[in-house]
Amino acid sequence: MNSTDRTPADLLRSALAADPGRPLVTFYDDATGERVELSVATFANWVAKTANLLQGDLGAGPGDRLALMLPAHWQSAAWLLACASVGVVAEVGGDPAEADLVVSGPDSLEEARACSGERVALALRPLGGRFPQPPAGFADYAVEVPGQGDRFAPFAPVDPEGPGLVVGGEELSYAELTDRAREDAARLGLGDGSRVLSGLGYDTWEGLSAGLYAALASGGSVVLCRNLDRLPKDALAQRIESERVTHTV
Repeated sequence: MNSTDRTPADLLRSALAADPGRPLVTFYDDATGERVELSVATFANWVAKTANLLQGDLGAGPGDRLALMLPAHWQSAAWLLACASVGVVAEVGGDPAEADLVVSGPDSLEEARACSGERVALALRPLGGRFPQPPAGFADYAVEVPGQGDRFAPFAPVDPEGPGLVVGGEELSYAELTDRAREDAARLGLGDGSRVLSGLGYDTWEGLSAGLYAALASGGSVVLCRNLDRLPKDALAQRIESERVTHTV
């Protein structure tokens, strides 16, 4: 990857320029049997659409605080990169009452109503499906995002030294996040073509790094598994083989 990249959005742009067709995020939900594979280009398209929704329709800008109330999921990964593209601070599991806007999964809608700003809900259904009945007081992500533009340009430059991510009570700038992702990638021995299987949640830095940032920073890809504890050991071994996994965390 480009050594001058200083934000996660920079890392994604470099990955797109290097090899847009390679897999970047392969997602499994072992409670539903869902499997989704996103190439760099497809993932970048979701990020661009989400960033356009965030900046345009939701009116968010650099320094705004977004409470991200989502599990480890491919759509969560898209929101994290969209926030980095706009300059919005993603507070993973943040307090919606103190946030400028909130993005919630189906299991945290009541808590998310404490946000006085814009509210977006994700059904987290297979293939990015919408809610059968839209939750009152929320925009349904699956309804709003398809019509957004496929290319994104921020209204204002994103400051790499500005606040970018809050997780586990720790705030990181975009530059700190990117540097830490590179350090984790080096520690794990990741490089071009590495495939990292992670069953960790996104509520800790370790889970975010293993399930997204370290792979992105190293030219690798991630096999992100939700509800991995429901998968029998023999099936896990088969997945590791079939997905050509090189590292597990």
